[in-house]
Amino acid sequence: MTAPVSVPAPAPAPVVSVKPVVLQAPDRGEDLRVRISAPVTGTGLPIVLLSHGFGSSLDGYGPLADFWAAHGFVVVQPTHLDSRTVGLAQDDPRTPRLWRFRVEDMVRVLDGLDVLEAAVPGLGGRTDRSRVAAAGHSFGGQTAGNLLGLRVMDPVSGRSEDLSDARVKAGVLLATAGKGGADLTPYAAEHFPFMNPDFAHMTTPALVVAGDRDDSPLSVRGPEWLTDPYVLSPGGESLLTLFGAEHSLGGIAGHEVRETTDENPERVALVQRVTLAYLRHALGLGEADWTAVREALADGASPLGRIESK
Repeated sequence: MTAPVSVPAPAPAPVVSVKPVVLQAPDRGEDLRVRISAPVTGTGLPIVLLSHGFGSSLDGYGPLADFWAAHGFVVVQPTHLDSRTVGLAQDDPRTPRLWRFRVEDMVRVLDGLDVLEAAVPGLGGRTDRSRVAAAGHSFGGQTAGNLLGLRVMDPVSGRSEDLSDARVKAGVLLATAGKGGADLTPYAAEHFPFMNPDFAHMTTPALVVAGDRDDSPLSVRGPEWLTDPYVLSPGGESLLTLFGAEHSLGGIAGHEVRETTDENPERVALVQRVTLAYLRHALGLGEADWTAVREALADGASPLGRIESK
């Protein structure tokens, strides 16, 4: 077991979660189901929209959602159409545009914050909607990235649109796909034609988290591919590289989920604390924790990972 890194985290508060809260979505084929988690105390609470990876749901990512909520954030988790809980058929006409429906889900959440806030007892009037971040893991990282300025060439329309949202002030992209084209395996190129991100317009500040053993079957480039959102985007402010981490980054997708191939509680704890410190920094809530994190994870200072910044 690796010795823990000394990374600060404020004392946690009790959390209340409400699910499912339903947002009407007549153009989606079925309504959008959302989970909201918030601390029972505090005011001026910032908001994080958390987009799940392919196949997951509003019930996933407890290690992140619960931690962020316990430390002062309202965390909103939509269930996208690719979730196993939806059971969309492979030949469903919506399948080619799942990536776009995901982005629309996030915008629907932003548009529906009044409804979501009212659904949580005691939350009314306690959020700060000037401080909103988008986070996502894997496919969810691309979804969050779209709100930050990442562009996708829609394989259906052939157009690349700006889907960024000015209400989102920062992002956290976890194990997020890199460039498409020749960097994809033949299987990925055939089955996931929307994996063609253009990072040139992703200007909203973001923390990128990548594992140095996340050798994706979707790319021929190996783990380096997952650093593209940092390397190629103007907004990629910092990169956290986790040593020994595979795609689940130690187990962030959920407690005891079978997708975790590199279970490591210390690694998950590090992701929790670094992302919390970054969110507080990026949303203007304080610099001390982020400074401490960067010092603790300067190159060579930790056996768990390192942070580099532009």
